Amino acid sequence: MNSLDLHKAPEDTRVVVAMSGGVDSSVVAALLKREGYDVVGITLQLYDHGAATHRRGACCAGQDIHDARRAAETIGIPHYVLDYEDRFREAVIDRFADSYLQGETPIPCVECNRSIKFRDLLGTARDLGADVLATGHYVASRALAGGGRALHRALDPARDQSYFLYATTSEQLDLLRFPLGERPKDETRALAKTFGLSVADKPDSQDICFVPQGRYQDVIARLRPDAVRPGEIVHLDGRRLGRHDGIIGFTVGQRRGLNVAAGEPLYVVRLEPGEARVVVGPREALATSVIRLADPNWLGDAPLAAARDLAVAVRVRSTREPRPARLTWNPDTTAAEITLATPEDGVSPGQACVIYADDGPRARVLGGGTIRRVEAEHRAAA
Repeated sequence: MNSLDLHKAPEDTRVVVAMSGGVDSSVVAALLKREGYDVVGITLQLYDHGAATHRRGACCAGQDIHDARRAAETIGIPHYVLDYEDRFREAVIDRFADSYLQGETPIPCVECNRSIKFRDLLGTARDLGADVLATGHYVASRALAGGGRALHRALDPARDQSYFLYATTSEQLDLLRFPLGERPKDETRALAKTFGLSVADKPDSQDICFVPQGRYQDVIARLRPDAVRPGEIVHLDGRRLGRHDGIIGFTVGQRRGLNVAAGEPLYVVRLEPGEARVVVGPREALATSVIRLADPNWLGDAPLAAARDLAVAVRVRSTREPRPARLTWNPDTTAAEITLATPEDGVSPGQACVIYADDGPRARVLGGGTIRRVEAEHRAAA
């Protein structure tokens, strides 16, 4: 058994490494090469829109492709660049824009992992005769006693990316490896310097990599110019407080930038895309108790359909820690329903709700889904 849990000698094991041009994936390639594996680097060109190609914190375009190629040369491995722009636009960017116009707050990184990196790229890795595909994500993959693999939170809690990888299927996990899941980030950067990689001090990429200057509203308005409509800002009690230029400028839980005067702190409670309406209210109106999930992905041992008031922990935002909850599969709605032990603020449709076995620092990922409906004591279901 080698370090990748395969019954093969490293030199007989081909590993494709997804190289984004950043420090993490470059170190993964260098580590595996040092261990004697047959390593091939692949970089995906996902987009190209001028200013973003040289922006600090970008990935998968312009300078990043150059950085990946240079890292591969330093390590001494073959490197290929694949043009996935059309696939990325259709599977990620277009869906991102449509989701915002529906009043949701999508997470493009989840869709990129699900549709591009762990589906299309995994297929390419198989075509190259690879035994596994390795990435620089901070998440742990462990072999199960009965076969298959389980996904766990990373050793470094500040870098844990399990929230963005909940949609990885069991079949994909069998062919994926995450060598950095048991390492802290500072060790990764130290290794990059040891290996002589020019990206050792390169800044980490930001979440929405294809959005120049972080202004996602501009991207959506350019992609769907006829769909952005002005509308009203309305209080929960029915008062009309003002107008806006488009619901794409708002997210659930937002307080700043409302540009209305009401004599009290107000937050975006929900978005009503059909009427182009932004509904605001006091902070207590954000408290959510029940969440219904769409398109669930399940990684637990027992079938999801067997879940009846199962004790779990869930994370409703990437920046929050998992919190206790109960999971039930509702056969009438054919949906997974989450009941939070303590109501959470700012739970937004379109975000991910990731399910863990418990709220521990190395908890196993049981799956998750896209938040479609939320219910609370203080307001009607959105």
